[in-house]
Amino acid sequence: MSDSYYELIDDNPLGQRFAATDFVRSTWSAAIQHAAPVSALLVRGLQRCEPRPDTRLSRVLIDLLGPVPAEGDLWVRTQRERSGRQIELVSAEMLALGPDGEPRPVARASGWRLQTLDTTAVVHAPAPPLRPVSDAVSRDMKKDWDRNYVHSLDWRWLTTPMGEGPGESWIKPVVDLVKGESMTPLERLFAVADDANGIGTKLDIRRWTFLNTDLVVHVHRVPGGEWIGIRAETNYGPDGIGTTIGTLFDEQGPVGAIQQSVLVRPR
Repeated sequence: MSDSYYELIDDNPLGQRFAATDFVRSTWSAAIQHAAPVSALLVRGLQRCEPRPDTRLSRVLIDLLGPVPAEGDLWVRTQRERSGRQIELVSAEMLALGPDGEPRPVARASGWRLQTLDTTAVVHAPAPPLRPVSDAVSRDMKKDWDRNYVHSLDWRWLTTPMGEGPGESWIKPVVDLVKGESMTPLERLFAVADDANGIGTKLDIRRWTFLNTDLVVHVHRVPGGEWIGIRAETNYGPDGIGTTIGTLFDEQGPVGAIQQSVLVRPR
């Protein structure tokens, strides 16, 4: 891979400084970033925060504090919130320039990092697997937008968008997260996990907006391979609020669960 979502510029007192490429641009507006690259970059920070080889992230919570600008400097800073032999809590924060020209937080992540051991004898993951990637079809969504996040993906559908029942897709990022770096399995997972809202929606994007304000992922198994599968469905309440619930997969089976809060508004 030669293209990327971000380029690392330097380290400074605010944290690691990054510049974003066009591949982060949202499908809602070219002026803001899609939440998926933002989530993946925050997860990169969580994984690199005082790392321990005998632990891994189990649950990650991403809160989007507002629109993340697609232009200008970005900073990511991390810290360990709680230390422990078996359980640790780490956090990451993304900053961008606000209207006053000063850096301000635009997204935050927290992650429970648990000590690992061999539990092969009790492995259990009952969610029905997705049909294979070979059954999925591309719907050439790139033609609908100028260069943005959608252009960074090989996105293949197993179901018809907005059809009955849960939506199902296989997705593979075709760019790096950070220029010159190979994605870790969890970075790759979070580079597409936020797409669950779009896969699970039953709303016409020409008539409605449905922006998620957060992303919660529980990972029971680290994914393998390049493809991430998503089965998701969004529930809509009567008061402008919805919830996306889904399962994440690799080609061997389920790897985790996802939830998102959704703000529903007519255009």
